Amino acid sequence: MDQKLIRNFSIVAHIDHGKSTLADRLLQRAGAISDRDLKEQVLDDMELERERGITIKASAVSIDMPVDGETYMFNLIDTPGHVDFHYEVDRAMAACDGALLVVDATQGVQAQTVANAYAAIGNDLEIIPVINKIDLPGAQPEDTALEVEHVLGIDAEHVQFVSAKTGEGVEELVRAIAKVLPPPKGDAGAPLQALVFDSVYDDYRGVICYLRIANGTIRKGQKVLLMGRARHYVVTELGKFRPAMTPVASLSAGEVGYMVANLKKLQDVTVGDTVTDALAPAAEALPGYDPPAQMVFCDFYPAGGEEYSELRDALNRLSLNDGSFTFQPENSDALGFGFRCGFLGLLHMDIVQERLEREAGVDIVQTAPSVSYEVLLRDGKVQRVDAAGDLPTPDKIEELREPIVETQMIIPAESVGPIMALAEQRRGEYKSQEYLSPQRVMLTYEFPFNEILYDFYDKLKSATRGYGTMDYHVVGYRASDLVKVQLLVNGQSVDALSFICHRSAADRRGRRILHRLRQEIGRQLFEIVLQAAIGSKVIARETLKPLRKNVTAKCYGGDVTRKRKLLEKQKAGKKRMKTIGRVDIPQKAFMVILEPED
Repeated sequence: MDQKLIRNFSIVAHIDHGKSTLADRLLQRAGAISDRDLKEQVLDDMELERERGITIKASAVSIDMPVDGETYMFNLIDTPGHVDFHYEVDRAMAACDGALLVVDATQGVQAQTVANAYAAIGNDLEIIPVINKIDLPGAQPEDTALEVEHVLGIDAEHVQFVSAKTGEGVEELVRAIAKVLPPPKGDAGAPLQALVFDSVYDDYRGVICYLRIANGTIRKGQKVLLMGRARHYVVTELGKFRPAMTPVASLSAGEVGYMVANLKKLQDVTVGDTVTDALAPAAEALPGYDPPAQMVFCDFYPAGGEEYSELRDALNRLSLNDGSFTFQPENSDALGFGFRCGFLGLLHMDIVQERLEREAGVDIVQTAPSVSYEVLLRDGKVQRVDAAGDLPTPDKIEELREPIVETQMIIPAESVGPIMALAEQRRGEYKSQEYLSPQRVMLTYEFPFNEILYDFYDKLKSATRGYGTMDYHVVGYRASDLVKVQLLVNGQSVDALSFICHRSAADRRGRRILHRLRQEIGRQLFEIVLQAAIGSKVIARETLKPLRKNVTAKCYGGDVTRKRKLLEKQKAGKKRMKTIGRVDIPQKAFMVILEPED
């Protein structure tokens, strides 16, 4: 196809602003799906995506779109809206020349809208702002367009007004995509350079690479070189998503499609790698991506020790289709053998756990999640620590650093006071305040990531009566007065329950967690002592009294020494049981660290 008639663009927006529904309307307008096959969110084909009503994985599709007598090729990528999957949005933008920035006419510009707009500008993309949901009774399309102009600096005259649900305005949007978005650059006659912007695993064909051809042409049967891995493969299948996989003979500069080339494992290909001709390779690789940085870590243990191999196999299978989480073997005195897993955020962790339990049928004991820290050792080396149990001894530590995130919160003007008070409680550092309109304000703060990880978003929603939104990104690590709080059960440290926190909060959190643990751990026949300690200093203690059998019940009168002898015998037995007795800690006990403090 003539390169001038190709349009590569992604659809980006805040959560639930209508990206996937707009993609449905564009597919329907092009005739890519029949009315009989049409269902809501066609491109969200994962079961969890359809259940939760969110996009987890970016989906690419190529459609032939007739516009004013010409047939254009629209290569669109529907992207996730949740902040945990922002790396998917970044990868999609690198494969595009433009972006549709969708904004809900009833909600206006939200935190993720601002983040996506800045990401698109950073990738030098042409942006078409799209005001969606104009059919709703509470819609304020003109006010929203002015807000887009004020906040993002995009001229309100370029805004397209649509209703993705009813199809109103879609015809005008299609014309704008054809006329406003630029065609892809690139030379079909130059040496082959193709960017791998995603990959998935198929049980029958192996790894399927999603490609954006920057220069040259790739053909079926061609011998290609993956420049990052320096390995050669033969292309066995090429195709496009229409939206079903449709084989083609070749893909040229500016086109988007997929490649199958006998890649056996997902680890054989790196997202961001460059595919080139093995016989006439390109002089240099395309600029790729930084690998996604795992920021949240927790341990997965099988509920029954005998299921360790099943858990390992399930994690291996899942990693074939989600290369953004990591796992490595871990051993705990309390829980046995398991795996330390790294995730992009709490939602990502939740989805991985649910997929493990559903798809593999593995029962999991999950420890409380934590963030990663940097440790400057006395010998000058910097070490990254993902769990409290891995922290070096205090005599080796020169400085302990925690991750800092810059957070944008868009809230109603009347909620500024409560949100500032909440930010102060969470050690937030004020950066700026901007009025988007007389009713809405954008606050920018820097927080320690650990302070906003668990329940901050819930408290933000509560303080703003559901109208507040937030977006964050990691800006680096900063030294802080952090300590490791060990939790001991009968004198034995349980690393899975230990945590790192700021010294000012250690005493309060230690007492609160012990109080909750006491309620979760059932009484035994022997005394259980729960302690929180910083180093050798115990800062909190709770005691579970033992269940006691009335051993003197059968003694009716007689010499008191008989009763005393039975009680002493019972006491000695309980003392012996305390030294050898094993305390079973239920799954819920590991999650009390996450529960809100109020």
